Amino acid sequence: MLKFDDILGHEQIKEHFQKAIASNKVSHAYILTGENGMGRKSLASAFVLTLLCEKGKSEPCMECHACKQVLSGNHPDLIYVTHEKPNSIGVDDIRTQINSTIMIRPYSSYYKVYIVDEAEKMTVQAQNALLKTIEEPPSYVVIILLTTNQEAFLATILSRCVQLKLKPLQDFVVKSYLVESMQIPEAEADVYAAFSRGNLGKAISLASSPDFKGLHQEMLHLLKHTREMDIAELLDYIQKLKDSYMDIYACLDFMQLWYRDVLLYKVTKDINLLVFKDEYKAMNEISKWSGYDGIERILEAIDKAKMRLEANVNMELTMELLLLVIKES
Repeated sequence: MLKFDDILGHEQIKEHFQKAIASNKVSHAYILTGENGMGRKSLASAFVLTLLCEKGKSEPCMECHACKQVLSGNHPDLIYVTHEKPNSIGVDDIRTQINSTIMIRPYSSYYKVYIVDEAEKMTVQAQNALLKTIEEPPSYVVIILLTTNQEAFLATILSRCVQLKLKPLQDFVVKSYLVESMQIPEAEADVYAAFSRGNLGKAISLASSPDFKGLHQEMLHLLKHTREMDIAELLDYIQKLKDSYMDIYACLDFMQLWYRDVLLYKVTKDINLLVFKDEYKAMNEISKWSGYDGIERILEAIDKAKMRLEANVNMELTMELLLLVIKES
């Protein structure tokens, strides 16, 4: 578990929580929304630690009895709502774990905190059961809903909760963390940061993944040699991607980053603006024989390929059409 100071970014959310604690204006219900890996659980943990800490300051002391109980997962006034069904949180989960215990006063703290992870999985009946509690909660209750999709909530739930949406971190923040904390080489960190789109958890996962390193090498080889490869070789390469179970959407994202770099280099000739800084020689070559309209056509074809895959068009056919566009452009 982290303190607020240990969490990268999300300054507005951290400030909101700290001000609420300092002014004794903690709300009864919060919704924390963000992609997996963006820090919802870390922010909730820092909030809960600070809220239940015996010192009552804007950061948890990490040393008092309450902090130690939270850190060990044994604080009697912190309840994590669980669910047996993997894809839904049912009305019985809410009734037995929240509604039936909510009138029992806190054992050792002023607050009693309930955390519902994957809250978007609550059924309509479960949400309606929770709504009754949120409408008239005891003064000591704080309910935190963690979700990747707040659109799944009833409008009545949304209107009664403070909604806090996590925003992506800037690429340089993610890159700095990877370089300084994980000793990732700068050129690789640039790729992971760009690929993760501001999601630190995703960037850390990519940097630790042998699969992504394999994808990185394979895609670089393909993109640097597409022009001189004939159709048979390209088809063989598609089959190779399929046989090695590479994430085809990740391959397309990689292509998108690559050709955005090509376009950027063609316009600016500035290596420092590139994600793939180490590949500037290849960028220079490709930008020489590709016109602006050709690069735009490739980027449009990549978007079209994603749409085709989402519409369940055959993967080999989709990739074949895309690589033909790249070859011709």
